[in-house]
Amino acid sequence: MPSELELKYGCNPNQKPSRIYVEGRDLPVTVLNGRPGYINFLDALNGWQLVRELKQATGLPAAASFKHVSPAGAAVGVPLNDVLRQIFFIPENVGELSPLACAYARARGADRMSSFGDWISLSDVCDKSTALLIKPEVSDGIIAPGYTDEALEILKSKRKGGYNIVQIDPDYVPDPIEHKQVFGVTFEQGRNECRIDEAMLSEIVTANKDLPEAAKRDLMISLITLKYTQSNSVCYVKDGQAIGVGAGQQSRIHCTRLAGSKADNWLLRQHPQVLALPFLPTIGRPDRDNTIDVYISDEADEVLTEGRWQRYFTEQPAPLTKEQKKAWLAQQTGVSLGSDAFFPFGDNIERAHRSGVQYVAQPGGSIRDDQVIETCDAYNMVMCFTHQRLFHH
Repeated sequence: MPSELELKYGCNPNQKPSRIYVEGRDLPVTVLNGRPGYINFLDALNGWQLVRELKQATGLPAAASFKHVSPAGAAVGVPLNDVLRQIFFIPENVGELSPLACAYARARGADRMSSFGDWISLSDVCDKSTALLIKPEVSDGIIAPGYTDEALEILKSKRKGGYNIVQIDPDYVPDPIEHKQVFGVTFEQGRNECRIDEAMLSEIVTANKDLPEAAKRDLMISLITLKYTQSNSVCYVKDGQAIGVGAGQQSRIHCTRLAGSKADNWLLRQHPQVLALPFLPTIGRPDRDNTIDVYISDEADEVLTEGRWQRYFTEQPAPLTKEQKKAWLAQQTGVSLGSDAFFPFGDNIERAHRSGVQYVAQPGGSIRDDQVIETCDAYNMVMCFTHQRLFHH
């Protein structure tokens, strides 16, 4: 492996020179194809840590879809039902999906708008099934511990042969002290080696203490995802995948609202009326994603009015009314929610409840913990105190 890699430029084209290296050691990564940039490697290395820890915590293959140093989606390899295959736009030629392919489909499908032009991270060797899912998507690159010959051939055909493909040494262990520079000043800290497992969920502070195994898995997924999400952050998870990530907000309630709105979009995309939208056969994947996002928003007229719907549909769809959306979301349950720091007010729980949240994990430690617990009890939620803050910057 090389000792350093020269990059095209830094965060912006005017920031040159740019390179990555490890002091006194070879790099743990090899570029198999393309020429990844500075932000690409920030996404790749954060995403690799995330999926590695998801695999360690759950025993399942894991995938993440990263954009601008935060995950748009993360998931483990839980099988897909027919509805999920439809909303994730699984190509017919893929056939049966491997567990790793299921993880990637879920990670990419969490927030398809944000995942446009993403960086993909995989916990396991990329196989043909996963590569076939990646092939039609708009993506900047991928990192994985290895690639089968078939998968590598498929991925190399993307972006006219320029798709970024990086292989990482799965046995690489970084130094325990990490550094970064800001304005010429070097910052030093111990790496965040906090281990997230079921033991972290043992302190249940609500009256309802029924925490099923599936909810434990989903809470671990939410917390591990938050560990590699720009703070402040909140993450909603259901059935082994993040369905809403709220990253980089200055207030906790805005994290909860942002992540909740993304979770609502994911749930609304499964509404029968959305599944039946009569798209023109010529519409591309990104335009279809954008159109669905507008259709389920409060701005549906942008794609439904006369003279506009003809650009997207074979016939004019009926709008999805506010009442229909509210009724559909009201029947959603079983969602898990993690927060990277304590909830200061019960309003976060009120908002989470509207998106079907039943299970919550947060550090605790607010002077209003009693109020937050009381709000959970009012909705018969289960809440754990982890006593572990997960800020990431």
